[in-house]
Amino acid sequence: MAKNLLGYTLAKLTEEFVGLGQSKFRAKQVFGWIYGKKIFDFDAMTDISKEFREVLKRGYCIALPKIHTRQDSSDGTTKLLVEMEDGAKVETVLMPYNYGDAICISSQVGCNMGCAFCASGLLKKERNLEVYELMGQVLLMNELLAPLGRHVTHIDVMGTGEPFDNYDNVIDFIKIANDPFALAIGARHITVSTCGLCPGIIKYGKEGIQINLALSLHAPNDKLRQEIMPVAKAYPFDKLIPALQEYSRDSGRRLTFEYIMLRDFNDTPECADELIHFIRDNELFAYVNLIPYNEVKEKPYRRSEKSRVRAFADRLLKAGVNCTVRKEFGGDIDAACGQLRSKQVGGRK
Repeated sequence: MAKNLLGYTLAKLTEEFVGLGQSKFRAKQVFGWIYGKKIFDFDAMTDISKEFREVLKRGYCIALPKIHTRQDSSDGTTKLLVEMEDGAKVETVLMPYNYGDAICISSQVGCNMGCAFCASGLLKKERNLEVYELMGQVLLMNELLAPLGRHVTHIDVMGTGEPFDNYDNVIDFIKIANDPFALAIGARHITVSTCGLCPGIIKYGKEGIQINLALSLHAPNDKLRQEIMPVAKAYPFDKLIPALQEYSRDSGRRLTFEYIMLRDFNDTPECADELIHFIRDNELFAYVNLIPYNEVKEKPYRRSEKSRVRAFADRLLKAGVNCTVRKEFGGDIDAACGQLRSKQVGGRK
């Protein structure tokens, strides 16, 4: 089976080509053709010898996944159900902001985290995505944006799957995305989201990279969090808080706490006060991203009223806790993470 070159960091591609008797410079040349000139045909790489091009054609490929289903929202959001070579399907979402085009990519086929409010967990994890499949989601979206004179400027690894359950592949992917010889997307324009796998959080903080980390918190105490997030039973606050503190010390980066607003569950003034104390008392360098909930038919939770979200945000801000309310995208399509895939793959109506 041909090896997909989209799965190689520059360092690993250099090692691969040196092993084939080529100079180190060959890797930069190929990177330049793929990411700079957007050429995927080895025969078109004219500054590479014909002999080595034949070697590449025999053992390697540069291939993107296919678009199985596409949904376009009136607000400019594009949601793709992307099909991999083995038929596995994952969701990828483009969200246009005034500062650029952000893409939310999946890291696994299905998800085993089992969060009670999330559509992603309706279909369990089948496998991890490979590095070239992660990169393929971005490049596929870039192909759609190119005729508009646009390209992906921000990446969020917070679609279906738990990135730290696919740690090595996700790290290699973000290294390629950040590489000036590849996509050259700034480190602070890339965010990885975890539901709270403490070993991954600690390891990530020691990588020496400036990539953002977002934690799916969604509740201000263990009792509520364990009710909606099974991972919180394995990693309750007495394990999670030290991991977050160690991450902050090692990385020097500010955390983002993702907090989905669920009506009459975690949106009360009391919950806001608990969240304030959670951040203050543990001296966490963080801000809170309040997320309006996209309702999922199979789940019992409902979205908080706008007035309640605003009151919750105001309470945090008055206490000196930085927070934002996430802009909503794709309200007229299958907006929630996992909805389109579960409909197409799982037979949902």
